Amino acid sequence: MLCKDGLLQHCIADKRAFSIFTHLMKYLRWLLLPFSLLYGVAVVVRNWCYDAGFFKSREFDMPVISVGNLDVGGAGKSPMTEYLVRLLKSSCRTATLSRGYGRKTTGFVLADSGSSPGNIGDEPAQFKQKFPDVTVAVCEERATGIDKLKADHDVIILDDAFQHRSVKPGFSILLFDYNKLFDPHFLLPAGNLREPFSGKWRADMFVISKCPSHLTQEEKTRCYYRVAPHHGQPLFFSAINYLPLQDIHGNAIQDTIDVDTTVFLLTGIANPIPLYTHLKTFTQHIIHHNYADHHQFTLKNIAKLANTFNACPSQKKVIITTEKDAQRLGVRDLAPAIAKLPISVLPIGVEFLDNSGHEFDKLILNYVREYTEHN
Repeated sequence: MLCKDGLLQHCIADKRAFSIFTHLMKYLRWLLLPFSLLYGVAVVVRNWCYDAGFFKSREFDMPVISVGNLDVGGAGKSPMTEYLVRLLKSSCRTATLSRGYGRKTTGFVLADSGSSPGNIGDEPAQFKQKFPDVTVAVCEERATGIDKLKADHDVIILDDAFQHRSVKPGFSILLFDYNKLFDPHFLLPAGNLREPFSGKWRADMFVISKCPSHLTQEEKTRCYYRVAPHHGQPLFFSAINYLPLQDIHGNAIQDTIDVDTTVFLLTGIANPIPLYTHLKTFTQHIIHHNYADHHQFTLKNIAKLANTFNACPSQKKVIITTEKDAQRLGVRDLAPAIAKLPISVLPIGVEFLDNSGHEFDKLILNYVREYTEHN
């Protein structure tokens, strides 16, 4: 028995209710198809205006790398941005530029050691914590942000910028979540696509992310035909690389998870299923406190977590969250409550399948090198 009888029944009831709600919403979204048609027309017209030159799309005299996806939600853009930062920061003056989703500020903001998710957004705050010597900036208008950064940097990485057509990047990486790749291609609001699937032609490279570690050749071929890259659009497969646990401040810890561990999983991300599935390989005892993407945690949320954690009689128990969620848990209002809980953070990275990371690195480094040499 992991929890007291009443608490266990409550956890099971919550899980069943969430499952029923998810299935109900899936069917209700079909009613939104007429609105998806209207949305699709607007997006197609907008893209055509950029392609035809009626709307201005600026290019810059420096390497600009865009990381994006077609779907709403997580496809692994932040881990890919971090991968690029690690690849480039030792040889180039590197900056990341994001919109800063969920921040309370506007305009161009340059991150520093005191920046919070409220100032710059949770993902940029994560970047700055992990790479304190790298420039991290946010700006709704990416062209304006690049103008402010270009004089002091050799390369700029745009996080989540595939639909930001006012900037034409020199190199565009488009991510596809393996777990959603074969879903119906419906536009918002009936589906999850921000633009028609055909918009993929603008990308210079495709990466199918969050793949199983042992993807068969048959599965890769199936993915290839689903994405259908044009000539000159290389396709890579990557998996999530789960790294050792850390504390909420990013320091290494020695905690381990085994079959006797009860995990209280706290998430406010777009797709927690891969993380939940990964933890299931260690223990079946998982109590998931699941919130919407970019959820701003409240004292009430933390009190609920603390109550369920303290009521659980398991001899070995731990609270685990993601790096992105840890940024929002670190705000001043929550600090006293968070300090009382043993919260561990599970970082993730990118692992390219079939040792293809060397070829990926080569393409990126060659783009930056060739651009620098020709300019």
